[in-house]
Amino acid sequence: MANSSEPQRPAQGTIRIVAGETDKPKRRRTLEVALAVGLVLLIGAGAAIASAVSSGSQAAPAPAASPAAELKLGYFGNVTHGPALVGTSQGIIAKALGETKLSTQVFNAGPSAIEALNAGAIDATYIGPNPAINSFVKSSGESISIIAGAAAGGAQLVVKPEITSAADLKGKVLSSPQLGGTQDVALRAWLGHQGFQTSTDGGGDVSINPTENAQSLKLFLDGKIDGAWLPEPWASRLVLEAGAKVLIDEKDLWENGEFTTTILIVNKKFAAEHPETVKALLKGHVESVNWLNSASAEEKASTINAVLKDTAGKPLPADVINRALSNITFTTDPLAGTYPRLLQDGVDAGTTKEADISGIFDLRALNEVEGKKTSAAGLGQD
Repeated sequence: MANSSEPQRPAQGTIRIVAGETDKPKRRRTLEVALAVGLVLLIGAGAAIASAVSSGSQAAPAPAASPAAELKLGYFGNVTHGPALVGTSQGIIAKALGETKLSTQVFNAGPSAIEALNAGAIDATYIGPNPAINSFVKSSGESISIIAGAAAGGAQLVVKPEITSAADLKGKVLSSPQLGGTQDVALRAWLGHQGFQTSTDGGGDVSINPTENAQSLKLFLDGKIDGAWLPEPWASRLVLEAGAKVLIDEKDLWENGEFTTTILIVNKKFAAEHPETVKALLKGHVESVNWLNSASAEEKASTINAVLKDTAGKPLPADVINRALSNITFTTDPLAGTYPRLLQDGVDAGTTKEADISGIFDLRALNEVEGKKTSAAGLGQD
């Protein structure tokens, strides 16, 4: 018999009911279910947030592009940079830029301008094509975009009068504006086609000493170099002021005599951040080219000469600037179809390497400004 002090267990199948006890489990279960559902929703929300964070810029809208506070523009004190000389001196580019401040820097040759562009010291520059190609190749396409042409023609190999053929150059000393510059590459490639060996350290069958243009004139006058491959007005200065003669006019080496001497390039990062500023620059550039092509020969010469006086200290003689201008065509077309050969010339010269230069051009803004299509020849966007 069970101890009467122990609690009595209900018989099997009997339901024990205590007042209020049946409601408490129900409320507890309801609360537990609600908490579970809330926890699931919280976990889902956390996962969504984590996914958005992990996707980075894909989840957040990109910041709106805005005009730059300042545009730092480079160019050379050469007649082949006529659009820059006119555009900056006449206020054409500054006006097109509107509220964006224009700052300028003058260079002697392309490689130094590229160094400044890559370092952020300038944002865009007028330059020869080969340094632009070299920068594009070295950066795997990340450094620059060619956005317009500026000038075609206007480069010559000028030599002492006694040199009458390529064969006479063996053992001679020539100069170019800078190692890897457009005229330097043209000279080395041409000499290679004549069977001469050259090297970037000045050795070989013909010695090439990269020298600033003004110094090349002095060295030629002093008899320390035998010739130079130069852009205008320096080729004309050696001919008319130092008695040199033209051995090679570069236009004779190109189909239809067309080769690009000067282009306009922009730092890719700057262009991505400030597309409206690049478009404004192009507007000023196009207006400058149009001005050069509509001005009288006298007005064109006097305007360019005034700028050269500021950069070089004195104006050019009338015969020099007139000869220089007669050798140049100012154009916004970068002649994109010539770039495979320009690249190959750089490879032959030993100043660049074999590469794919697809994407080097972005002519969309130029074509929008001009209202016509200039072709990128399959090497970029147009």
